[in-house]
Amino acid sequence: MWLKDSSIGRKFIMSITGLFLVLFLLFHGSMNLCLVIDDVFGTQGYNWICAMLGANWYALAGTMVLALGVVVHFVYAIILTIQNRAARGNDRYAIEARQEGVDWASKNMLALGIIVVLGLCLHLYNFWYKMQYAELTGVETSMFDPQDGSAIVTDLFTNGWCGIVYCLVYIVWLCALWFHLSHGVWSALQTMGWSNLIWLKRIKVIGTIFATVAVGLFMIVVFYFLGVNIGQMCA
Repeated sequence: MWLKDSSIGRKFIMSITGLFLVLFLLFHGSMNLCLVIDDVFGTQGYNWICAMLGANWYALAGTMVLALGVVVHFVYAIILTIQNRAARGNDRYAIEARQEGVDWASKNMLALGIIVVLGLCLHLYNFWYKMQYAELTGVETSMFDPQDGSAIVTDLFTNGWCGIVYCLVYIVWLCALWFHLSHGVWSALQTMGWSNLIWLKRIKVIGTIFATVAVGLFMIVVFYFLGVNIGQMCA
């Protein structure tokens, strides 16, 4: 079957799973933005979303689909990287030295992807493990109610110097994610057929916009709580 046996098919699968994950990032980032809105205006939008999702069947189904998408995307990325290096053989370093039109993110997608996955594992431990997993299993994974996501996030990012370190780690992770997405989105659109001379520059701009919006939604939350934490420490 060409989807799994050919290079183009594997790139197509990577493109579909990657774009699907980008759409989830836009939703998740918008959801996280409610944290800042809640803290400024005293509302409870974020906790309402946590309660609506929680350990309900549709949230669990969505989690499994997302997990499958991440695994497929990462596995195919490794397979394609290995195949590309094998195809280049001993000449790959000379070839890379002559690629003047290739951006830095394009040549380091696997390294960026590994950083993204490591950050994702940390993120899952900090939040999914303490929220959905705790609610699903009944295991006490933190001092807070699993549905009080606002308290869990606030405690992580505003806990003195530990909170500052976490904010900086998340900023590094999100920067790697931005580079990964800025190349990945336009590369996925190109693989799906938007590769003519007219659209090539346009989809690069689209990729940069998508990456900036998706990562920016997360960055706003991190920088907001970093400012709150520093303000509390200086008070």
